[in-house]
Amino acid sequence: MHDEFLCHVTAYGTCGGQRIGVPLGSYRAPTLALALWWLRDRASWIAERLDPQPEISRIPPSALVPVAHSVPDVPAVLRAWCGDAAQQELVAEELAAGRLIRIATSDDTTEYELLAESVDALRMQRTIPALVVSVG
Repeated sequence: MHDEFLCHVTAYGTCGGQRIGVPLGSYRAPTLALALWWLRDRASWIAERLDPQPEISRIPPSALVPVAHSVPDVPAVLRAWCGDAAQQELVAEELAAGRLIRIATSDDTTEYELLAESVDALRMQRTIPALVVSVG
């Protein structure tokens, strides 16, 4: 069982023709449960900022505009992921096994990525000697 996890959230877009990543947060979770909680919290946080509830928020009139039906609904995807018990269990199993997990979704301008990995798995990778092969 892996005991500590690094979690990251990043938004990627294009600026000046280059792909740019903007960190939206990182967390070193001391337990698997806290890593999962943080990932769900960040997914909900992104969804709320992209698609706030107008009746709850103090948003100026006309500040929100609808998008075309062809644009993927990132907030709905993130909210669905947060509420999907089977997906949460799958993520927990992968993290507990020491594997990197990546949850990503995008709309027409931005990709949102949630990553988590075991600190123990990272340490083990560093201790494995590099494979050196002579060529020629």
